[in-house]
Amino acid sequence: MLSRVAESIYWMGRYMERAEDVARILDVSLSLHLDLPRGAPEQWRPVLAIGCLEEPFDALGLRPVAEDVIAFMSFRPENPNAILSSLEHARENARGVREVISSEMWEQLNATYLEVREAAASGAWRSEPHRFFQRVKLGSQAFTGVCAATMAHGEGWQFLRLGELLERADQTSRILDVKYHLLLPGGAEDIGSPVDDLQWAAVLRSVGGHEMFCKTFQDGIRPWTVASFLLLDGEFPRSVRYCLRRAEAALRSLGEPASPSGASAASPGKLLGKLRATFDCATTNEIFQDGLHEFCDRLQTQLGAVGDTIHRTYFALDGE
Repeated sequence: MLSRVAESIYWMGRYMERAEDVARILDVSLSLHLDLPRGAPEQWRPVLAIGCLEEPFDALGLRPVAEDVIAFMSFRPENPNAILSSLEHARENARGVREVISSEMWEQLNATYLEVREAAASGAWRSEPHRFFQRVKLGSQAFTGVCAATMAHGEGWQFLRLGELLERADQTSRILDVKYHLLLPGGAEDIGSPVDDLQWAAVLRSVGGHEMFCKTFQDGIRPWTVASFLLLDGEFPRSVRYCLRRAEAALRSLGEPASPSGASAASPGKLLGKLRATFDCATTNEIFQDGLHEFCDRLQTQLGAVGDTIHRTYFALDGE
């Protein structure tokens, strides 16, 4: 497969997953904001911290309140990871590979993009924000289903899955890490409080895992069991370990092109394999002893290195 086509498909998968994840975060954050008792720490600046977006947000003179944060995370062009921006990028990548993807894939992606663009232009999201977020999530999930049902499961499919899975692993770690930012204002005294329990439940809902978590752990929500579920579970499709295993399988299916220079730099398969092995051997006690924030921070750095190596290995073959 041409490197240009492979790269477009890979990023199409990442951008669609990113749009859904941002919608999930905003939807749950809005519900949490309404459920928290009066006087509880504000929840909107930590939402910006998930994507390291505090600086561009503040530069626009916006306030860390629901309407401004939702608008910035959903529509503002100054935010490259906004829902609308992500769908626009996915759509442009899909436009360039129409000969590879199915018509149904294009139609579903395009319909989701147009619906979000209309919501941004009309301002309808302000009166029914939860309905708007639900439409984004359903649009992304419908796209994933159409891809699985109508796209040949060859190289293009593997690149699509690879992008989707790496993005999901990264976003899950960032959503989990937001608890670190939420705890900063109150400190250790907030641990175990009703507000703390609400926040951990919100973390689970952000990845659609609250119901499955409660079926797996029936003794209530505990920080270490939430972290274990979202980082180390091998069956929940949004856990980091699950995503790393499936991404590694996608890389194995693709194989690796011969290096034109004969360089012996670490391959994406080796990097991802080492990272996956870390999760196969890790324990919840070790993660909390080292620090959950530090663990998630290292994971995000390692995932970035995997993404860079994938680019050099598969997408920069034409001297681009």
